[in-house]
Amino acid sequence: MSQAQSSNSNIPETDFNLLDDSEDADNHTSDPTATRLSLQFQLDESYLGQRIDQVAALIWSDFSREKLKQWLKDGHLLVNGNTVKPKYKCEGNELLSLNVELEAQTNSQPENIPLDIVYEDDDILVINKPVGMVVHPGAGNITGTLVNALLFHYPKSAELSRAGLVHRIDKDTSGLLVVAKNLEAQFDLSKQLANKSVYRIYDVVVYGNIIAGGTIDEPIKRHPVDRIKMTVLPGGKDAVTHYNVKERFLHFTRVQARLETGRTHQIRVHFSYIGHGLIGDPVYMPRVRVPAGASELLNETLRGFKRQALHAAKLGLVHPRTKQDMMFEAPWPEDFSQLVDVLRSENAAY
Repeated sequence: MSQAQSSNSNIPETDFNLLDDSEDADNHTSDPTATRLSLQFQLDESYLGQRIDQVAALIWSDFSREKLKQWLKDGHLLVNGNTVKPKYKCEGNELLSLNVELEAQTNSQPENIPLDIVYEDDDILVINKPVGMVVHPGAGNITGTLVNALLFHYPKSAELSRAGLVHRIDKDTSGLLVVAKNLEAQFDLSKQLANKSVYRIYDVVVYGNIIAGGTIDEPIKRHPVDRIKMTVLPGGKDAVTHYNVKERFLHFTRVQARLETGRTHQIRVHFSYIGHGLIGDPVYMPRVRVPAGASELLNETLRGFKRQALHAAKLGLVHPRTKQDMMFEAPWPEDFSQLVDVLRSENAAY
């Protein structure tokens, strides 16, 4: 079990203004079984005049619109108990009923990869992800990912889109992720994220001196030339990062950042944009900046820190079934702690 702590107390006000693999491998199977899903949703007048396939795609966004249209045609998705065509226009007072048998939703293979589990029950799984673990398989990363580990730990996750993932953190970012273990939980958590009610705090170490906390409210989109990078550009997706200064060093600052939105590389892009890139960031701060007169220890530490100094430290959410406020915390990994210790001893502020 992780050193990370969980509690069921109410999520506290912050000083911002403002997801045990204890069983043996022999007890696991990679053959998922189909699951019967039954969901209902009561429409209101805000949906008046909209096509039912479009409405269903908004409500149950973890399924593709094409799949939902097929379920309408097959009678798995009913409106007031009746079959309707995908182009049906809503009157704004209908009851939608979805009854369907789900098959495997992923081609990824289960792998016996240890997971640092902070909390687990029948609905959710909270994981402290280590540095270097890719969350979801992709080009060049088809094995060794968190999804592969989840499929082994909980084989029924194969029935869920993205094996139950509702958000991600970068490969070389450490810390907390919540994963859903059933569709009801996945829908609920996705809705909390969309409503910006999930509390996500990251510990960050950046170059330069940040004087006071603030908010970075700048849109983010894919870089027009360098497709590996994201950047702040007009027409991008809304992105809001709140931050507080936690510790000042002579040439660096440790801050806590709270995500209001969750765009790709958001914290890394936003702090680079304001001139305070993250220590170790290979994409947005590729050149190590060693202060003049730095000690050998500080020089070696900065040059040896090969990943962005970013850790998902706190995660707060409402439990999808019990509706209880929950808060989880994960301690700094060893490399992050060592970095801060060296800055305290070798780059202390006057």
